[in-house]
Amino acid sequence: MLQALEWILFGAVSVGAVAAGISRHRPARIGPWLMLAASVACLAVGDVFYAFAKFTASDVCYLTMFVFVVLALLQFTRGGAALLSRARLIDLLACAGSALLVVWVFGVGPNEQFATISAADVIGDLLLVIVAARLAAATWLNWSAVLLCTGAIAMLMSDIAYPLAPGPLAETGYMVLYLSWGAAALHPSMARLTDPASARPVPWDGRWAALLGLSVATPPLVLLTEAVSGTVTDGVAIAVTGLLTLVLTITRLADSVTQNSQSLTRERALREAGEALVAAADEAAVGTAVRAAVTQLLPPGTIHRIDFATDDRQLTVKPPPASAGTGQRSWWAPADPAVALSDVSDIPGVAADGPGPQDATLVCPLRLEPLAVARPHGGALILAGRHDILTAGRDVLEVLAGQAALALDRIALVEAVGRRDSDLYLRAVIRNTADLMLVIDEDQVIRYASPALKELLGTDGLPPFATLPDLVHPDDSSHVRRALRDEGDGILHCALRRPDDTQILVEATYRDLRKDRLVQGFVVTLRDVTKAHDPLERIPHVEHVDELPAWVNRRSAQHKFRY
Repeated sequence: MLQALEWILFGAVSVGAVAAGISRHRPARIGPWLMLAASVACLAVGDVFYAFAKFTASDVCYLTMFVFVVLALLQFTRGGAALLSRARLIDLLACAGSALLVVWVFGVGPNEQFATISAADVIGDLLLVIVAARLAAATWLNWSAVLLCTGAIAMLMSDIAYPLAPGPLAETGYMVLYLSWGAAALHPSMARLTDPASARPVPWDGRWAALLGLSVATPPLVLLTEAVSGTVTDGVAIAVTGLLTLVLTITRLADSVTQNSQSLTRERALREAGEALVAAADEAAVGTAVRAAVTQLLPPGTIHRIDFATDDRQLTVKPPPASAGTGQRSWWAPADPAVALSDVSDIPGVAADGPGPQDATLVCPLRLEPLAVARPHGGALILAGRHDILTAGRDVLEVLAGQAALALDRIALVEAVGRRDSDLYLRAVIRNTADLMLVIDEDQVIRYASPALKELLGTDGLPPFATLPDLVHPDDSSHVRRALRDEGDGILHCALRRPDDTQILVEATYRDLRKDRLVQGFVVTLRDVTKAHDPLERIPHVEHVDELPAWVNRRSAQHKFRY
């Protein structure tokens, strides 16, 4: 009775520790830890039955424990950061289980010294140790994985030692199992075992497929060999090994089918998105195509917000430090419910509720270095949703962002070519006219100037990237720069400065066409008013003299004092 109470206490403490660890650390997926808690509970119930000499019930509980352990390990290795691809691990486990069965039946089993050891328990323990050791090796310095491996090794040692020499010392391994698995759930590193990561597809290899097929065929062949030779003495071990290899094979095939289905879905979605992006004529059409592609690439209800910004100045997240580059064309930003992203409530397949505790924000820049001149301000595709889904689809989202960047660069280049052709047409039409006309970009750089301006300034040409404030008198440059920063049309009066330090008084009429798709800048018409008798007659009346340009004050003084 005391021994039964002891196992109940150990089991309750271990299961409670797992529940407390899940509640405290909130891993990305709680399924593996729930399966682990169920396996510990089955082990404790089996130990209680064993203490009351209910051996049949205890064997059933022990086998059920291995079922939950297998399910827990399959969950640990599915889409987690610990094992980016579990295909090779499944192949090795199936091969190891079949090899251990052959060794046990034809090598260890006939030896009467080891007849009391349960072959099914030892084979299951060895497979558990292999997977736990692989997890510990993949997540270096992860104490949770190390504790899981420690518990598996301790159970293997007790399963071998207790049948040979029953006693309290041989049961120490089971106590270590309870305590180490409970401590593994309580340690903060337990959350990293289920952190999502991008899956790496494994190429088809005929040798590994043959090895998996041989592993599946081994248990029936061993059973057939024992049946032909006389009496089947290892039926339980053969059944357990056959069940394990069958579960591993089905899992391997299910993973392959799932990966193939996901690849086909992503390929079709990217192809449709590519067709829509090629046909897009403006930035709004590109944004619509990208949002439609996101809803096809990611599962419904997993994305809460989508922001498609075509300019870095529109972003609500900060780029990562330059020294933190990881070789990928995207980065993670903190999921903030207060971040004002675009409303996606009207987009099918997008969740309308806010971010959850396991949500994150992925930022995919819309910048291609070879074509950075076409759109120097870049932009980004920002998605807020479930961390595991965004991690699994990170590569394909980067590809989608690259296609969108190509479409935006194409649109920008087409518009630039159209503006260049318009400038050439304008130059050909007004080449011999005396009117002065300028086309100024949003950053105030002169994109086009009529030939008459060169004659007026007495120069052979304008310097590269020259601006209108660079051509005017220093006293008028701030006034001109401020006027071209504001919205709307207007008239400027300023003085142009010639190389011989003489000044030319001009009246500049400008139109704000920055929102025009073909112009995207200011169109300025200059008129020489140097020879006017009174410049005040050509200036609109203002109440405050300080608002007049500096050249007006200079001309007024010259007119008044005749100097």
